[in-house]
Amino acid sequence: MTSPLTTPSSEGRWTPRLWGTLLVLCAAMFLDALDVSMVGVALPSIGSDLHLSTSTLQWIVSGYILGYGGLLLLGGRTADLLGRRQVFLVALGVFALASLLGGLVDSGPLLIASRFIKGLSAAFTAPAGLSIITTTFPEGPLRNRALSIYTTCAATGFSMGLVLSGLLTEASWRFTMLLPAPIALIALAVGLKLLPRSAREKNHAGYDIPGAVIGTASMLLLVFTVVQAPEAGWASARTLLSFLAVAVLLTAFVLVERRSPSPLVRLGVLRSGSQVRAQLGAVAFFGSYVGFQFLTTLYMQSLLGWSALHTALAFLPAGALVAVSSTKVGAIVDRFGTQRLIAAGFALMAVGYALFLQVDLDPVYAAVILPSMLLIGAACALVFPSLNIQATNGVEDHEQGMVSGLLNTSVQVGGAIFLAVVTAVVTAAAPADATPQAVLDSYRPGFMVVTGIAVVGLLITLSGLRGRGTQPSIVVTGSTVKEAEAERVAVRD
Repeated sequence: MTSPLTTPSSEGRWTPRLWGTLLVLCAAMFLDALDVSMVGVALPSIGSDLHLSTSTLQWIVSGYILGYGGLLLLGGRTADLLGRRQVFLVALGVFALASLLGGLVDSGPLLIASRFIKGLSAAFTAPAGLSIITTTFPEGPLRNRALSIYTTCAATGFSMGLVLSGLLTEASWRFTMLLPAPIALIALAVGLKLLPRSAREKNHAGYDIPGAVIGTASMLLLVFTVVQAPEAGWASARTLLSFLAVAVLLTAFVLVERRSPSPLVRLGVLRSGSQVRAQLGAVAFFGSYVGFQFLTTLYMQSLLGWSALHTALAFLPAGALVAVSSTKVGAIVDRFGTQRLIAAGFALMAVGYALFLQVDLDPVYAAVILPSMLLIGAACALVFPSLNIQATNGVEDHEQGMVSGLLNTSVQVGGAIFLAVVTAVVTAAAPADATPQAVLDSYRPGFMVVTGIAVVGLLITLSGLRGRGTQPSIVVTGSTVKEAEAERVAVRD
């Protein structure tokens, strides 16, 4: 349910309050992305100051991923059941407090705990915020425009995090932890006044407690297993048994969801080819980019000797291109549809990754690195907004939180899985004689894997385009949505 003050006019004009609502939601997404990228550059300073080992430092990153990726499904469905506004604001307040705690602690375990709490809170703000947008803006050009602005803020936050971390770490790593706190508190104060009140879902058949417990446990264990696999060994008994446990939990989750009168995830939404391609595309998109950023950062800092700030500035053109162009994607989607834009984006991404394979120990930035960054930036500008639009189109309001949580889960799990895979590939190729050239040669298989992931994403998307000439895929929504409307959405997207 939306407030008249925050509903677009019949002419499509946005009121000041509507703009304010969107900016609050964008601020939360900006902080989520900022926090993911900003902590990486600060890790060496944190380890030195708090006397932490490399394995402990990993958990400063992994703790956030564990809380975020493990609880997104629960966060999305909670927003549907308890009210999107309430869930968003409470989680944003927790995020602010955890940011403050992270900047003040003097203990590694406490810092990791604060990161886990921040990830947990983001697992509730992200799907709640996205579902507020999709239930406030009607499907079509208005929603496409809002989602393109929203995803631009995510990409901008990720890019700015790299630069800000380089600047703030020069003063103190604590500033990288504290920076999100005042921004979150301002967004919370404004959100209390502007966010539309949303009713709790009515006529639902209770709460899916078994599904929530099993689904959350399976996601937590999956992310934990993938994060630890490179260190424990992919073929180790611990890793194999852990993956087996994940398979058992996921099987149990599917069985519970099929029988539950009010499931955490209604499996019927996955009968839509468009929805499945959006979810798999999100896995490939973020998984390939996280792996690329990880390897490129190692290459620039460890082999080229660039500073953290220099490295961040090298990534900046990609982020700047996203910030400039993503707001226009909504209009392009209206004309060409999401599938074509996603396919074009994956093609650009694969070319950008492949071009980066040419780097050496004395690179000419303008000849190799800059073109790669621009291609990848253009790809991100096309793919990320389009995935969000495709995943939420044709879905009823009372299931927007669920689908938003599912999409964000695909993004986070994709990032965790493929980062671990790329790390394992590079580790396996690590030379005994660690000369700079030998180390660079060990990175190349990792870049090839990253390129291959983008190609797989392209092939998945093209499968949707090939099928359009025969039979359009129907977006499967709830029983109250007319089939004719579903067909219209499927044909357009």
